[in-house]
Amino acid sequence: MDNSKLLIVDDLHPIFIEQTEALGYTCDYRPTIKLEEALTILPNYEGLVIRSKFQVDKAVLDTASNLRFIARAGAGMDNIDEAYAQQKGITLLNAPEGNRDAVGEHAIGMLLSLMNNFNRADAEVRNNLWQREVNRGYELKGRTVGIIGYGNMGQSFAKKLKGFEVNVIAYDKYKTGFRDEYAREVSMEEIVKHSDVLSLHIPLTTETKDLVNDEYLFHFKKPIFLLNTARGKIVQTQAVLNAIKQGKILGAGLDVLETEKFPALGEQPWFDELRQSGKILLTPHVAGWTFESYRKISEVMAEKIKNLDYKI
Repeated sequence: MDNSKLLIVDDLHPIFIEQTEALGYTCDYRPTIKLEEALTILPNYEGLVIRSKFQVDKAVLDTASNLRFIARAGAGMDNIDEAYAQQKGITLLNAPEGNRDAVGEHAIGMLLSLMNNFNRADAEVRNNLWQREVNRGYELKGRTVGIIGYGNMGQSFAKKLKGFEVNVIAYDKYKTGFRDEYAREVSMEEIVKHSDVLSLHIPLTTETKDLVNDEYLFHFKKPIFLLNTARGKIVQTQAVLNAIKQGKILGAGLDVLETEKFPALGEQPWFDELRQSGKILLTPHVAGWTFESYRKISEVMAEKIKNLDYKI
């Protein structure tokens, strides 16, 4: 069998190399490689494996003249020009099955923390304050949880909510007939009308960018808890802060933000207000990044490469 070369430009679990080399591939593991160097060697490879190292845009794809597939170690594909890649006949693979449980559990954790003031109460006790009344929480039982996007992540969250005795409703613009034992399919209008909790599980596209803005939040009939474990640019952070001040959002759990990493994040006009808000729980884009998902993502990708239509 002739070997086919894969360029791996991000950190991956060793199981990926083990399993793909067993299929006959040769893996060039370069997790510290810079874009400039990658561009000079990409023509030598038939597969590119990436997490979020750089944008795989038209320029990159034009350089990679022998590329047959790109494997993204994660769920979102927004750092790849999907349309142009498909136009060039490049197969795109991702691995949402590998981190869906991590995302579902993270969303549950954020929601329970928000509804029960865990962060504030913990900080107060550590500072010699014992305040029961101001830290009285809300129960999840009996509430309506609205999920937008019912793919791997949305379904995982819905499954993990089952034991909480909640009413789960879901909207997905690109799917119909997906009602199951965990969620009932509804329209966006019903999401807006009935939700006590809103959780986002959609990819970042031109349609979903800035979906959650002042106007969108204005239409919700009840105060909500908002969760975003999807992509930061789906939600306008200032709109969330405005809705908190207006009492339309009771608390927000944000694993992702419009701008991520410092120093850029600290330079945003809304950052000081975000940092000072006691009603927002922040995590650094780690919802899908657990010790278990690190391995599972690699296993899922290796299996999908194994099942590609063409053989090496």
